[in-house]
Amino acid sequence: MNRRDSHEATESMSESPDRDAGMLLVVVEQFRKGKLSRLMALKEQVDNGNVLNEADVEFLHKVIDDAHQTMPSTVNNAGLQEFCGHVVHLCNEIIEKAFENENKQA
Repeated sequence: MNRRDSHEATESMSESPDRDAGMLLVVVEQFRKGKLSRLMALKEQVDNGNVLNEADVEFLHKVIDDAHQTMPSTVNNAGLQEFCGHVVHLCNEIIEKAFENENKQA
């Protein structure tokens, strides 16, 4: 490895945490602006004993799919992995509670 290659490798390694942190911020901000408020409204809805409609279920599946698609790019970013895991967990909680509510109403 020559000096230039060594310098580029060192520079690349030092930029990686900044790039990862930037990616985490972008993903979290997009999630906060586009999905979080609806997820929290759905959580409140099912916590109050209500059920979900088809559009709500489709939305939850889309959020889960998005989180799963993001997962491969989180290999080197524990914060982003944890975030995606929390998102999927929240969606699953909402779905489970909605299913429980439907069974109570049946």
